[in-house]
Amino acid sequence: MKTLAVIGLQFGDEGKGKIVDYIARYFDIVARYQGGANAGHTVKIGDSIYKFHLIPSGILNHKISVLGNGMVIDPLELQDEINMLKGFNPKKYLKISERAHVVMPYHKELDRNIEELKGSEKVGTTGMGIGPAYEDKYARIGIRIIDLLDKDLLKKKIEIALRIRGRYLNSQYDPVKLAEEYHKLGLNFKKNIIDTSDYINRSLKSGKTILFEGAQGTHLDVDFGMYPYVTSSNTSAAGILTGIGTKPCHVRKIIGVMKAYTTRVGEGPFPTELRNDIGNKILTKGNEYGTTTGRPRRVGWLDLVLVKYAIDLSGVSEIAISKIDILSGMDEVKVAHAYKINGKTTKNLPVKIEDLQKAEPVYKTFKGWEYPTNGKKNIPDEMMKYLNFIEKYTETRISIISLGAKREDTVLLKRI
Repeated sequence: MKTLAVIGLQFGDEGKGKIVDYIARYFDIVARYQGGANAGHTVKIGDSIYKFHLIPSGILNHKISVLGNGMVIDPLELQDEINMLKGFNPKKYLKISERAHVVMPYHKELDRNIEELKGSEKVGTTGMGIGPAYEDKYARIGIRIIDLLDKDLLKKKIEIALRIRGRYLNSQYDPVKLAEEYHKLGLNFKKNIIDTSDYINRSLKSGKTILFEGAQGTHLDVDFGMYPYVTSSNTSAAGILTGIGTKPCHVRKIIGVMKAYTTRVGEGPFPTELRNDIGNKILTKGNEYGTTTGRPRRVGWLDLVLVKYAIDLSGVSEIAISKIDILSGMDEVKVAHAYKINGKTTKNLPVKIEDLQKAEPVYKTFKGWEYPTNGKKNIPDEMMKYLNFIEKYTETRISIISLGAKREDTVLLKRI
């Protein structure tokens, strides 16, 4: 297989980082195509825990790691991640798109100010400046990675952005100082900054294999997610084409990652949310706290209406399921397979947020199971019934099951 994409089927935090880390060994290059430091991919190897926000998690396999043009990159956060990786030089493997946009300090302030102005209608962003950075990109006042290498041009672009954005800022920013600081940061990565689209396409032509890594989940997609409670980029597989700059025919196969239950951070509709002892138990047992924000995640039963929509949207061919071990020990486990809205039952995902807020999940109940704690990776019969139902409903086979936080706690059910 020359290419494979890994995307999230829910609201992010599905465990994509671990899955990418697990299968990256089979590929030459891992390429991230959207989002910024609002993403959080956690990988546990032995007793070591690595938390990535920008760098593709495949770098732990010492693979070439591409930060694509569809990303918005905070150079300070990127430097922090590089410093986190001990024992090898990650810059040896990094390729950064010269076309990717830069998150500046004023973007983070704008993020906070906009949320405050929204009041009760706030989205619940990470405050990492992602939305304002994408706004500047589409308003054509953004700063690209390549601009960091030209201090005079950088200063001019900062001045223009601040002139337009200034009315929404409380702090004063000195364009000269900002240009100086970010020019130095850019020079740190000068050897890593390239035309990544050209690099990817030449690599494919030469026979290299590429793993495309998504951030966040499908239902945070700015076009197809639960708008306005979304992120500011295309998290579905469609984002690969514009976020990397490659041909549609180069996206050969797509694995969708999902949790065995549902979580989300931030505001927005959540039909299967559990605001009770069961939800608290899953929250605690699953350590459901945001990698980027540290906020407790909202927890609910698995919602297959959401998952099926995401699978169909991106043409997902296989599923990887994470954290199914967290459901072990429960008397019963539920799965939503339809909604009741205004007295009518539907398996279709409503577009209107108002309809989703009224949606009552229709559940199928499964008998609980006990997962072995003796180190054996035997799948209990009741767990297998749960998995079989997911496969039948989504019409998609399950190829990977993650049964714990560590890299080695992974079962390859069927050959990818």
